[in-house]
Amino acid sequence: MDTEKKYILDETSAAVKLERMAYEIAEELGDTSETIILAGVRDNGVVMAHILARLIKEIAGLESEIIELALDKRRPGPVTLNREPDFNNRIIIVVDDVVNSGKTSLYALKPFLNSHPRQIQLLTLIERTHKAFPVKADYVGISLATTLQEHIYVEVSGDRVTGAYMI
Repeated sequence: MDTEKKYILDETSAAVKLERMAYEIAEELGDTSETIILAGVRDNGVVMAHILARLIKEIAGLESEIIELALDKRRPGPVTLNREPDFNNRIIIVVDDVVNSGKTSLYALKPFLNSHPRQIQLLTLIERTHKAFPVKADYVGISLATTLQEHIYVEVSGDRVTGAYMI
């Protein structure tokens, strides 16, 4: 197997994509006065959620509350949250780095289904166009057509997204 990394995004282009998505959120939800819940899928989604919260606050003055979703991405099952605020009548944005098959995204919704949120949206830095499950992200940094054999990885360092590559 060829393991050469083919970079899709570098740190600068990833930052531009995140900023654009923050503007989209601000435009879509700018009239809300309540705090938005950004539910980051651990680990990269949480880093992205923190970046987005800062940008959304700068752009539109919207407050965000960040929660962390933990699940096994390879074999999703139980989903745990680092805390469980009241989700009723709230706007929730699930934040993940890559939507591959769509399975992780579906499992990430499980903790919210026992409540009655006003709206649940999905944000991803990279979305693959051939998914096995009926998932479409509301906010997408970049959409790629890939083969089933190719895998996409997002790199983070500290509180920054440093790039994304395909193998």
